[in-house]
Amino acid sequence: MPLMSGYGPPDRFNEERATFTVRGSDTPDLDAGIAAIRNVLATLPSRSGVYRMHDAKGDVLYVGKARSLKQRVANYTQVKGLTKRLQRMIAQTRSMTIVTTNNEAEALLLEAQLIKRYRPAYNVLLRDDKSFPFILLRGDHDFPRVQKHRGARRAPGNYYGPFASAGSVNNTLNALQKLFLLRSCTDGFFKTRDRPCLLYQIKRCSAPCVGRVGKDEYQELVDDCRDFLAGKSTKVQAKLGAQMQAAAENMDFELAALIRDRLKALTFVQGSQAINAEGVGDADVFALACRDGTMGIQAFFIRGGQNWGHRSFFPQHTNEVPEDEVLASFLTQFYEEVPPPKTILLDRDLTEGALLGEALGERAGYKVALSVPQRGDRRRLMDQAKRNAIEALERRLAESTTQARLLREVADLFDLPEPPDRIEVYDNSHIQGTNALGAMVVAGPEGFRKGQYRKFNIKGNEAATDSDVGMMREVFRRRFARQLDEAPDRDDGTWPDLVLIDGGKPQLHAAKAVLEDLGIEDVCMVGVAKGPHHGRDGREVFHMLDGREFQLPVNAPVLFYLQRLRDEVHRFAIGAHRDKRSKAIGASPLDEVPGIGPARKKALLMHFGTGRAVRNASLEDLKKAPGVSAGVAQQVYDFYHAR
Repeated sequence: MPLMSGYGPPDRFNEERATFTVRGSDTPDLDAGIAAIRNVLATLPSRSGVYRMHDAKGDVLYVGKARSLKQRVANYTQVKGLTKRLQRMIAQTRSMTIVTTNNEAEALLLEAQLIKRYRPAYNVLLRDDKSFPFILLRGDHDFPRVQKHRGARRAPGNYYGPFASAGSVNNTLNALQKLFLLRSCTDGFFKTRDRPCLLYQIKRCSAPCVGRVGKDEYQELVDDCRDFLAGKSTKVQAKLGAQMQAAAENMDFELAALIRDRLKALTFVQGSQAINAEGVGDADVFALACRDGTMGIQAFFIRGGQNWGHRSFFPQHTNEVPEDEVLASFLTQFYEEVPPPKTILLDRDLTEGALLGEALGERAGYKVALSVPQRGDRRRLMDQAKRNAIEALERRLAESTTQARLLREVADLFDLPEPPDRIEVYDNSHIQGTNALGAMVVAGPEGFRKGQYRKFNIKGNEAATDSDVGMMREVFRRRFARQLDEAPDRDDGTWPDLVLIDGGKPQLHAAKAVLEDLGIEDVCMVGVAKGPHHGRDGREVFHMLDGREFQLPVNAPVLFYLQRLRDEVHRFAIGAHRDKRSKAIGASPLDEVPGIGPARKKALLMHFGTGRAVRNASLEDLKKAPGVSAGVAQQVYDFYHAR
C-alpha cells in the first residue's frame, strides 16, 4: 500500500496547564502524594484529557489518559486497591499537570506523544530509537527515482513501508532494479551524465539519463513498479511473460533474454518470502509473549500480500502491568510516527481496541480496524507470529542471563560493589596526528546503547603533538566537565559505573589526573593494553588505578566480553575518523577564509588554479580575478598576509 507523505502527527494540542504542588521533600511519602492528587482532584473537570504526574524535582513520573479526568484521577486516592508499582508512583508524586481534549481518541494520541517526549519511569516504553525505512518512488521528476528513505516524508511521491530493517529494503531495491530498470541516482548525477553508468551495463538501469529509454517507456516501467509494490505481482508477471513471448516470435532473442532475466528476478522475489501472506493484503501482525515478567512482541509487516520483514520488540517498565495494557501502549507509541495499514491483526482482544482503532484512523485519515483472526490464512499467519514471539523471547532471556553473569564477573574482576549498569569505553583515532578524534561507546545489561555513542573532535593545544595521551586528556576533560554541569547529582543514569580506556598506564594516568582536577575520585577506570605479543595471543593486559596489572585466561568468557567492548570502540573510532578524513580530502583551503561563499571560492580557484596560488597572490592579482570585488580581494589578502 502506498503511504503518502501527508501522514504525520496532528496539530499540537492546546495545553490548559493546571499544575498543583504540595511542598515537601523528595523522599517517597504516600500521604504527601495522596494530598497532592486530592488538591488537583478538587478542580478537575469531568471531561476527557491527559494527566502527568511529577516528582519533587518536576520530572514526569507517569502520563495517563482518561475519558473522565475526575473519575480516573480519583482512583489514585484509593491506594488499597492499587498495585505496589502504582503505590510507589503515588508516594513520589508531588504535582500534576492536566490537559483537556475534545474526546478520548485525541487523549490517546496526546498520551503517546507525551510518553515519547518525556520517557516516564512508570509508563510502558517502546525503547527503539531507529526510524523505520521506506521505499520512496519520487514524483517530482520526468524520470522518477526509486530510493531508500528514512525520516520525515516530505518529498513528493509514493512511500511504501515500513520495512523491518535496512536489509529488507536493500533486498527489495535490488529486486526492483533488476525487474524494472528504474534509476537510483541523484538528480545531480542524472543531469551530468553523457554516457551510461555501470548499472546500465549490468542491466539494473534503463539509462534514461542519456536517452536509452523514452519518457513514455520509462513511465510504463514506473507503473509496473507501482503495481508490484502494491501487491499486483501476478499482473506484472503475466505482462512480462507476454512481452517475452512476443519478442521470441519476432526473433528478437536479445530482448527476450532480457525479459527472461527480469522474470527470473520476479520469481526469486516471490519465492523468497519466508512468510506466506497471500490473501492478507495490507496488514501489520502483532503477537505478544510473556515469561518470567519479561514481555516480547513480534511484528510482521505485510503489504500487498508480500512479507516486508519482521521485527522483535521488548518494551520496558512492564512489571505488574497486564499484557493487554502493554500491547495497547506499545501500539500507540509504535504508530506515533509509522502510518498504520487499514488492518492490524492481534493475537488477543484489547479492552480499548475500538478506541485505539478510532484514534489511529483519525490520525491516518482512513478507517483502521483491529481484529483477532480466527481461521484461514490470517490465522496461520498469526500462529507463525506467536511462535516467532516465543522463540525471540527465549533467545532474549538466554542472552540476558548470559549478560548478567558476565556483568557479575566484570564486577568481581574490577572490585565493583555491584554489576555495572553503564560501561563507557574510550579510544582515539588519527594518522600522525591529523584528523584526530576521540570516541566513546556505551554498553549496559541490554547490550550496546548506540544512541549514546559520542565522538570528540580533537582540537586542544595539548593534543597537537601527535600524543595519544594528550588526546585522551582532552577527551576526558570535555566529557566529564560537561557531565558535572549537566548532571552534578549523578542521578540521571548518565554517569559510568566503569570506564575502560584503550591504552596502557600513560593513558590511564592521564585520565585519572583529569578527573582528579575536576574533583572526581570515585569512578572506576581500567586501562586495556595489548599483551607482550601485541595482542596476537589474545591476552590483553589490564591496568588498574592502584598499579595492579593482570591477564585473564585466554578462553575466559569475561575476556571475550571485554574484547568485544574494545573492538566496538575501535570500530566506531575508525569509522568516525574515516568520515572526517573523507571530508577533509574534499575540503578547499579557501574554506578557512571568513565571508567567502562557494561562488567566490570557485571564481578564485578557476582563476588561479590552486589554493596555494591564491594564498601567494598579490593584492593586485586578486583584484583581477573575475567576480571578485576589491573588498573581497582585500579580505582574502589580509587573511593570508596580515600576520
